[in-house]
Formats: sequence, structure tokens, C-alpha cells
Amino acid sequence: MFVVLETAAVLSKERRKAMHPFAQRIKQNGGGFRKRKVDVLQVNMGRYCNQACVHCHVEAGPTRKEMMNRETVDAVLCFLGRSGISTLDVTGGAPELNPNFDYLLEAAAALERHVMDRCNLTVIFEPGKEYLPEFFQRHRVELVCSLPCYSEENVDRQRGRGTFDLSIRALQLFNQLGYGQPDSGLILNLVYNPVGPFLPPPQEELAQDYKRELREKFGIEFNHLYCLSNMPITRYETHLKLRGEYDRYMELLANSFNPATLDQVMCRNLLSVGWEGTIYDCDFNQMLDLPIRDADGQALNISTLSLDHVQNLPIAIGDHCYACTAGSGSSCGGALLP
Repeated sequence: MFVVLETAAVLSKERRKAMHPFAQRIKQNGGGFRKRKVDVLQVNMGRYCNQACVHCHVEAGPTRKEMMNRETVDAVLCFLGRSGISTLDVTGGAPELNPNFDYLLEAAAALERHVMDRCNLTVIFEPGKEYLPEFFQRHRVELVCSLPCYSEENVDRQRGRGTFDLSIRALQLFNQLGYGQPDSGLILNLVYNPVGPFLPPPQEELAQDYKRELREKFGIEFNHLYCLSNMPITRYETHLKLRGEYDRYMELLANSFNPATLDQVMCRNLLSVGWEGTIYDCDFNQMLDLPIRDADGQALNISTLSLDHVQNLPIAIGDHCYACTAGSGSSCGGALLP
């Protein structure tokens, strides 16, 4: 047993040594990896969630206590109002479980911002949350809903027993309210991520499979499918290492690096706000505690933020960025390239 573990450790070290650091890839492709005009403000309302998915980079779950308070929500709204940013993208955890969730969405809608909610679907069956579908409809919130497969077995394996059935019920409810239906203007998007340590298949091809399977079996309609790569950090990193798959997955991501994705990655036009108000280039950097800092090295905060503070700033990067730039690329809006 000792010999096997020692050999595995040597292989692991050699694999890491052979893999080019992401920063080196950026230099090889012209450098200058900086922020552009920001048009999306993504707000993480906390890590409390009714699920605890294996792949979750937020490490969210029912025992987490971190949640954005009203003061920080007001700071978000003040910044949104003065910045002119057009889209508010709300995430978590399950953001709907934050007691300030409704307040944030209603105020953002009053500011005439486009509002997106990243919903795990099952949250609408939590006690006291039955009103959410009509609330979303009334404020014309765009829904981005997690459904990592159209197979019950795969969904339940990744997200917990019974999750698939609840997700299907939720989608049917949204359809009844007009979500995903032609000419309704109520957008319902689904999110796929691989069950194992491999890259997503071509997005458009998989979208056709999803549409066929969900329509034929459950009568469900939706607008778009977003294919996301699993981010090898936090909980998912631990999961991969326990299974001896971490190095192989990192090797796959690095070997699949596609420089054409660099112009499209979400961190270039997005700001991420942590539950306590700190500003990051993306939600992944948020989980790795890589905030955007000012010239004095202080982490920027939403309460004092101006867009001038971040314009053309270099983006904080690391080897985890390979997950967004492998193959067709991956972002909160799905694949980056056809």
C-alpha cells in the first residue's frame, strides 16, 4: 500500500510540474488580461442552501450561516443605481432563502434593471417559499435553473435523492406561468454540468437532447441550455482528491486550453459581490478569497465602489481559470464559443 501511495504522489508531482501555469498561458497569448466595461453585477447573497451538491464551488448547504444583510443589500442597490450597470445576476447558496431577497429584486426591478435569479428549482418547495413562481413572473425575472442532467439517476447522484422529481415539478409550474413559452418574454434557462471530471459536450447538441427528452417525457419547455465545466476548487476539489481524480482532471483542463475563449470569459465584464460586500472578478475568485484590491492593497467594497476603481484593472488569475477556458469555454452564460 505504501509503495502505491508513494508512486501516486510522485506521478502527481510530475503531472503538476508538466502543466503550464495559467499565468504563463496568458503571457504566451499577449498578456493584458484586464477588466473591460462592466455590464453585469453578480451578487452572492450567501452560502445558506437547502441542498449540498458535490460539485458546488460555494460549498453551500443547510448548515451555512453566511448571508448578506440589509445594509449590504442597500449598498448594492446604491451602486447599481449610480453605475448604470444593466444586469443584476443574483446567486448563492440558494439566494431565495435570504430574508432580503425579495427586497433586492423588487428594488432592482424598480430601477429598471434586468434581473436574473440562479435558482436550484427545489427551493420553491421550501416552507414559506411557495409564492416564488408568481413573484418571479410579476417582476419578469429571468430564471437560470440548475438541472445537471435529464436523467433522474444522474441528478439525484449529484444533488441528492428526490431532487430530480422536485426539479421537474418546479419546471412544470414555471411553464404553467408562461416561463419558457414562445412569445411570453419570460425566460427560463437550464444549466448542465458534468456528473464526473470531464468537459461538457457541445452545448447546442446537448440542448437538443434536453429539449427532446424533457418535452416528450414531462411536457417541459425552456429557452436555452447553458453548459458549465465543474470548477476544481473547494468542495469539488476535495471530492476529486478523495477519488484520486484531481490531477487527471486538472491535466484535462490544461490540455484543453483554448486561447480563443480569453476574449469572452465572464470576468472581463462582470463584477462579483460577496455576501459581506467585498468585490471580486468572479464568483470563483470569491470562493478562493482573491478580491479586487486598490493601489494600497485594500480589498474593494461595494459600499464605496465606483466603476472607475475597476476599469482596466488586471484580473486575478490562477490555475482554476483553466476550467473557464478549456474546450468551448465556460461561464455563467454557458459555453463561450460555438
